[in-house]
Amino acid sequence: MATTAVKYTTERILWKRHWTDRLMSIRLTRDPAFRFTPGQFARLGLQISETGFLWRAYSIVSASWDEYLEFYSIVVPEGEFSPRLARLEVGDEVLVDKTAYGFFTANRFPDGEDLWLLATGTALGPYLSILHEAAVWQRFRHIVLVHSVREAAELSYQNEIAALQRHPLWAEHGHKLQYLPVVTREAVPGALSRRIPAMLQDGTLERTAGLTLSPERSRIMICGSPQMVEDTHRLLKTMGYALSRLSAPAQLALENGW
Repeated sequence: MATTAVKYTTERILWKRHWTDRLMSIRLTRDPAFRFTPGQFARLGLQISETGFLWRAYSIVSASWDEYLEFYSIVVPEGEFSPRLARLEVGDEVLVDKTAYGFFTANRFPDGEDLWLLATGTALGPYLSILHEAAVWQRFRHIVLVHSVREAAELSYQNEIAALQRHPLWAEHGHKLQYLPVVTREAVPGALSRRIPAMLQDGTLERTAGLTLSPERSRIMICGSPQMVEDTHRLLKTMGYALSRLSAPAQLALENGW
């Protein structure tokens, strides 16, 4: 009798970090056959009974060439999945779907001058993976990473972002990256303080980055809370930007994420 092919691998936690009570990162072992394009997500699974499983999608933080898989997650206290994941320790098992998903990737854009990466919360994750691709640094003259959070403690991965500029694979291009942190619920020196759509509308992001936004030169990725994604997309459409599709390459890529 034919057996059903298993669609996932069983991996183990190598490392975990709690940034705050509600934010955590984990690294898992990686099956050598697992492939993904930076910006895609993986489905993680937990077995909760002999026949019962829970599955959730998480954007991949790690580089496409790393030997591990890293994920950045919000912990929802009343949720089914994330509290269970947060309670696991190094060595515990997590299931990983063998297929990576999604089209939120930088290679969907036609050539341009500037790459803008706009994120709220844990939606920073896919950009960290994208910024570990040498081709991205070579392709654009300027890269602007905007990360908006509510409180300063939620500005995760700051050391890792700074290290990107010195990475030996693209060190000669490291000067291209600007990191613009945004904290909306407390005053933080050196950080912007208003919602991303508002700062796009009044020119604050352009002035801070020293760059002019235009459909001809700008390529913009938007990932975060559904309201931010919707508001930003609606605004940029009025400014002449369009969603990039395989059949019609354009200037915008967007994905809801937390």
